Parts: sequence; structure tokens; C-alpha cells
Amino acid sequence: MKRTVAIIVAAGAGRRMNSSVKKQYIEIKSHPVLYYTLKAFEDSAVDGILLVTGADEIDYVSQEIVEKYAFKKVLAVIPGGKERYDSVFCGMKYLSDTTDVEYATGDASNNSADKEIKSEGLNVLVHDGVRLLVSPELINRVISETENKAACIAAVAVKDTIKTVDINDEITGTCERSMLRQVQTPQGFDYALLMGAYKSMYAAIGQRPELAKTITDDAMLVEQFTEHPVYCVTGDYRNIKITTPEDILMAEAFL
Repeated sequence: MKRTVAIIVAAGAGRRMNSSVKKQYIEIKSHPVLYYTLKAFEDSAVDGILLVTGADEIDYVSQEIVEKYAFKKVLAVIPGGKERYDSVFCGMKYLSDTTDVEYATGDASNNSADKEIKSEGLNVLVHDGVRLLVSPELINRVISETENKAACIAAVAVKDTIKTVDINDEITGTCERSMLRQVQTPQGFDYALLMGAYKSMYAAIGQRPELAKTITDDAMLVEQFTEHPVYCVTGDYRNIKITTPEDILMAEAFL
């Protein structure tokens, strides 16, 4: 069985939250959002966690979250990029360039063999740092299905009726609800498959910069730039993403 590293992306600005504190650091029940996310992955079957944050937040995250709560699976805290996909690629490239990565705590007493993560023969899970209610059970399901299928994402059935509209908001059609899924993270991929998709994407953006605005998740890259199918794994309706103030109230209720 391949080793699995989770790339947790927590470099967003959170403009829709209307808060002076970035959403990944907002406290809910005395703990920051990112704590709950890391705790779920710490308790899951992942072999390691690579945490991607803002460049000026690395010390804070390392000391006030990773060290404070003694998360042992965090391999490193690294700076992200301008867009979300840039941040994921920073994590992918870090795994490619690094064969022996230091824990964020810098504890040299750890056995270096335990810290060795090689991109060859590796699966990666990509997860939004503000999906704090993800469960270890869901993470483990994605790990298992990624091992079998090389590309799979957590998703739930859509509950509402979905309409398509034109530029004037006139309804043009009604979607077949049974064929729709609401996508979540984690999303799991064979490392080489996702890295190939990323390289193809950057090459395409170089020719057509407007493509950058259409990228909303990693599965899109595999769908568009490889011939490999992407499969859905049953997600969890509680696995919400903190985006607006209302989501904080929902998270508090679920916790």
C-alpha cells in the first residue's frame, strides 16, 4: 500500500468572512478552526501532513497550533501561492523536491526514517484547511478509494433542485438532481497523476491566461488534463467549508 500525505491548504485571505482574523484562525469553542482540521487528520490513517499557509503565518502556525497541540504527523509548514491551486502546487513541488523533510517543530530527536516522504509511489489528499468538521472516517474512506482508483473525491448528493440560467437570469433548464453531486474535500490522487495534471494546467494557462479563473478544485485538473476518470466517495453533509459568518454558527452547532 502506498504512503499517503495530506496537503492541507490554509493560505486563504477569507475576504467573504468580513473579519479581521483569517477564517482558519477564528476560534470556535476555544480552539482555532485549523486545530479541528489538523486533529481529524492526526487521528486518521494518513502518514503525514503538509500544511500550506501564508508566508508571514508560518511561525504562528508552527508554534501556536502545531507545537501547542502536539500534532506529530505535521511534516512541515510551508508558504503557499497567490491562488489556491498555486498553494496546492507548492505542496506538490515540496514533496517532489524533498526526500527527508523536517517536522515543523524542528525536533531533531525524531528518527529521520520516520520523516522520510518520497513522491515516488505516493498518494496525496488535498484538503481545505477550513473544512474543520471532516471526520477521520471520511478521510480513511478517501485514502482507501484512492489506493484502488488513483483519483477520487468526497461528495454528497444534492438536496435542492438546481436550475440553469442565462446572463439575464432567465431559467434555461432544470438539472437531473439524481446525477448531481456537491463536491467536498479531501480529494485523493496518485501523486504522479496529479502532478502531471498540474504541469499541463500551467502550460495551458501560459497560452490562455483566462483558464486560471475557471479552476475551482483539483479534480477539474485531472478531468481536463488527463484521461484518467475521477470517482466520488460518499461524503458527509456536516463537512462544511467555513466561508461566511453563518458557517461559524453551523460549525458551532455541529461541534
